[in-house]
Amino acid sequence: MANKLDPMDIKQILVLIKDGFSNRKIGSTLGISRNTVNNYVQQFNSSGYNIGELLNFDENRLNELFTGKTTIDTSRHDDLMRYLERINAARSHPGFTFQYHYNDYVNNPYSYTQFPEHFHRKYSKAKGSLKLEHIAGHEMFVDFAGKKLEIVDKDTGEVRPVEVFVSILPCSQYTYVEASATQNRNDFISCCKNALHFYGGVPKAIVSDNLKSAVTRAGKHEPVINRSFKDFASHYGCVINPTRVYAPQDKALVENAVHLTYQRIYYPLREMTFFSIEELNREDPAIAYRIQQTAL
Repeated sequence: MANKLDPMDIKQILVLIKDGFSNRKIGSTLGISRNTVNNYVQQFNSSGYNIGELLNFDENRLNELFTGKTTIDTSRHDDLMRYLERINAARSHPGFTFQYHYNDYVNNPYSYTQFPEHFHRKYSKAKGSLKLEHIAGHEMFVDFAGKKLEIVDKDTGEVRPVEVFVSILPCSQYTYVEASATQNRNDFISCCKNALHFYGGVPKAIVSDNLKSAVTRAGKHEPVINRSFKDFASHYGCVINPTRVYAPQDKALVENAVHLTYQRIYYPLREMTFFSIEELNREDPAIAYRIQQTAL
């Protein structure tokens, strides 16, 4: 049984199909299993409606049309997974080939291209570091800095910590920084909106860490995005792609931008006093600032 998706997730799949994404790329972009994506695409194709018409349907209509139900031969899949465990144990042996094991697999119901693909999906963690290639305009990475800045209440002298939002376009490493009162949902979405306006465009996907303001429930395969953030993405015509749990390479770029923010913003401000977030964002030339690629 494939997972039943929220109507907003269904719309995000439709948006990516319209943009020419493959089923596999849709699954990796949204953090949804490819089987689930395949099932919904099959339902879209058999619905009699084109993608433009489906995108204009309201959520109740999409929920009625697409149930997410499909029949999958789990016993066949389980047999393959057990066999792949044997393959993995023999992988380092001289002369290993997938073709040998494909021919050896009794009553193989899979094509040869599917066979190594299932293996690499199952053992995708067993890989060294690699350089990630980023396409211009494809993603915007967002996060909050771990350390905070401060403002002072003029009337009481109370020092209040404030959050610092950081976003980066990974291809150009064009970076946006903004002080924010909290990390709550409204402030987070406001920062994302300001970043999009600063960049003057919208990426295909916003990649967030598993922040509570972005993700209702984190998960290794299919994290649950909060409804307000989905609505925000739908309004701007992009999708949300949370970073994967236990995949530090997904957020290395934005973490590097945060460290540079400490150097370019936090340190120069260490002896300055600000009385409001607006003043902090307005007066310091480094806030809402482009951090040059040569510095990274």
